[in-house]
Amino acid sequence: MDNNTSCIAFFDFDGTITTKDSFLDFVKFASGPLRFYAGLLFLLPLLIGMKLKVVSAQRAKEKFLFHFFKRWSQSQFQQSAQEYSLNQMKEILIPKALEKIQWHQENNHEVVIVSASLESWLLPWCAKNNLQLIASRLAFQNEQLTAKLDGLNCNGVEKVNRIKNMYELSNYDLIYAYGNSSGDKEMLAVA
Repeated sequence: MDNNTSCIAFFDFDGTITTKDSFLDFVKFASGPLRFYAGLLFLLPLLIGMKLKVVSAQRAKEKFLFHFFKRWSQSQFQQSAQEYSLNQMKEILIPKALEKIQWHQENNHEVVIVSASLESWLLPWCAKNNLQLIASRLAFQNEQLTAKLDGLNCNGVEKVNRIKNMYELSNYDLIYAYGNSSGDKEMLAVA
């Protein structure tokens, strides 16, 4: 490959770079196992509705956030997210995925994580690893967690919308994309 070739790689996070969903793993970390499993039981009808596609992933995520974090301040949530990101998240990372990211970086490719998970815990990890990030964002008001997303859940078509909003894809000679679920198929199609 020519040294002047411009390349970019887009990686989904949950299930592609991790062994499990970081959203649920973070909630369990932040709320504690007992409260987490009790909350799962309480939210089971919502989860079933999401699996049956009668409840959107965005609505389910917001209900989850409200149930577990409704009284949390912005600083409390961000501190917990940073602690999870820099200390706990390494337990669920897939070594081969990290090797692939490193290969792209060694070849001077831009590397972007594109995830439906929240930038609150992805941003510290991405910054530490010199990665760019496109992710779902939380809305805060008066230093309090609103339990709402700021914009749309970054999944499916929204991943591509955000990518195209931030990057002029025609400027790249080669585009790589990595994903593992139906929420990634639109992103995979741009590669």
